[in-house]
Amino acid sequence: MLRATVTAAEEKLAGDTVVLDLRTLVDSFDALVVTSGRNDRQVRSICEEIERLVARALDVKPLRVEGLVDAEWVALDYGDVIVHVFQEAAREYYDLEHLWSAAPAQRYEFTR
Repeated sequence: MLRATVTAAEEKLAGDTVVLDLRTLVDSFDALVVTSGRNDRQVRSICEEIERLVARALDVKPLRVEGLVDAEWVALDYGDVIVHVFQEAAREYYDLEHLWSAAPAQRYEFTR
C-alpha cells in the first residue's frame, strides 16, 4: 500500500512526500501519507494516480474520499493507511507533520 502510494505521488511530481508511522501512537490506523501538489489540478491528478496504482497493486479502493471537489486538501481513507494530498498553502497551514511529530517519519524527495 505505502509503496504504491509513494510511487503514484512520484509519478505525478508531488512535493515532499512523508510517511508517518503511527502504529505505536494510535489504534485506529497504521500510517499517514502526506504529500502536496502546486494547484487543484495536480492534487486531483495525484489522487487519481494513487487510486489507480493501489487498485492495480492490491485490488483495493478507498473506503472514503473527502475534499476532491475543491482539491485543496484531499483525504483518501484506506483503513489502515490515510493519504492526505494538499495544495502547498493548505499543507503549511494545517501542518499535520507537526501535529504527529512524535511519529517516525520517512521522507521522499523526488527529482523533477
